[in-house]
Amino acid sequence: MVSHHCSKENFSSGLLSYMFGLMFTCMYCVAILAGLSAQFVADSFTFAPISEGSSFYMGGYTAPFDMAIICLIVGSGLIAFLWEENYGSVGGVGEGGVLENLSAAFRLIRSDKNMLLMAAVVSCFEGSMFAFVFNWTPALDSKLVPPPHGVIFALFMMACMCGASVATLLGNSLKADVRLMATLCLAIASFVVMAFAAGQQSITICFGAFLVFEFCCGLYFPAVGVMKSDVVPEHVRATMYNIYRVPLNAVVVGLLLSDISMIKVFTSCAALLSVALVAVVGIRGDMNLRSETTSIAYKQV
Repeated sequence: MVSHHCSKENFSSGLLSYMFGLMFTCMYCVAILAGLSAQFVADSFTFAPISEGSSFYMGGYTAPFDMAIICLIVGSGLIAFLWEENYGSVGGVGEGGVLENLSAAFRLIRSDKNMLLMAAVVSCFEGSMFAFVFNWTPALDSKLVPPPHGVIFALFMMACMCGASVATLLGNSLKADVRLMATLCLAIASFVVMAFAAGQQSITICFGAFLVFEFCCGLYFPAVGVMKSDVVPEHVRATMYNIYRVPLNAVVVGLLLSDISMIKVFTSCAALLSVALVAVVGIRGDMNLRSETTSIAYKQV
């Protein structure tokens, strides 16, 4: 999207923040409808085998997954017929392209510390987000009243949409790195509250902290999208973004396989977000220094 926005359509880079905010706002609107629809089909159809003696079941909690298959088929059709191919910048496609791009990306990582810092930001925040995804259902579990997971998910997406809408409204009035630092501070506070609420077994407080964190997710993605577009060069963008997935998945798998308590998971997520905050501060300082150096050199010329 960054390549199409800046290169093919020649839109202003200043509109990129607005574009990301609009994209995520629309996505979360669809996600709200998906959550409510999933709850409806789960409640409407009884969990039972397709036929007597069959190993395949439908209805109940499997119904939303069946509905997801339909959504994926529709999405695949739209991509196949409406999307044009987009390789980003010219070059690196074809024989030897993957190895060349990987080599260029790793050379860039060794020479530019901002690439490593951005990897830390992505891995720590999104790793915490996925750890949250695996823990919110047991955290809200109640034997008295079974939680309506679809409705809760829709509320989470509503909070995300509010965050994305705020990001869109702020636009260029607040720089992406400043928005990201504020987002990380709020997210750290929400995980601290989650850890406290989990210890006190307070579902109400825990749910409130969950909504705050989802609001932070809505703020995070537009801001980090702009920051990554500034930090990562176009010619290795796709490769670098894929490299960032490696430590991200390592964080998620590490938290899942560690078999630690929910309180420790939330505490670990707060610590990871603190690392991400330090990384954003480091990127901001380095970019400001580069900007000042460029300005001084331009004046001297």
